[in-house]
Amino acid sequence: MPLARYFFLVGGALLALLFVVDAVVPKLPVPDRADTDLPVIRIHSDRKWPERVVFDTNLPTIVAAPAAKAEASVPAPVTVADVSATARVRDAFALLHPSEPKPLQTSDLKKPEPQPQHKRKITKKPAPPLMLVAQQPRFGFFGNTW
Repeated sequence: MPLARYFFLVGGALLALLFVVDAVVPKLPVPDRADTDLPVIRIHSDRKWPERVVFDTNLPTIVAAPAAKAEASVPAPVTVADVSATARVRDAFALLHPSEPKPLQTSDLKKPEPQPQHKRKITKKPAPPLMLVAQQPRFGFFGNTW
């Protein structure tokens, strides 16, 4: 709310200052004559625009000839009598869901032989060189809080 209070007080002070300046500063004189004495200025352009386009709507509309309808090359749906017995059995087996998943036979699967791992030599990283530097005195502007 302090921000809204600030804008309210500053805005009010500026508005009061505007009223004071309006009362103190002299007003400009109002001209007595009207602006009818001024000459009329006519501008003529040398640019020529294209001719106007006129649409004649009295003529009959031209309708395109109807396109010859092509016979659909989609075969007619197959009826139940046309389907062979083997196709019906195959479709029935395709829709069947297995009741129990088959357990995997471990005898068929062979484990790959483990390859010998090579021993790795791990060395220590060299320590960075030490650099001793004297500590500079701090400025005392704000005490030793920094």
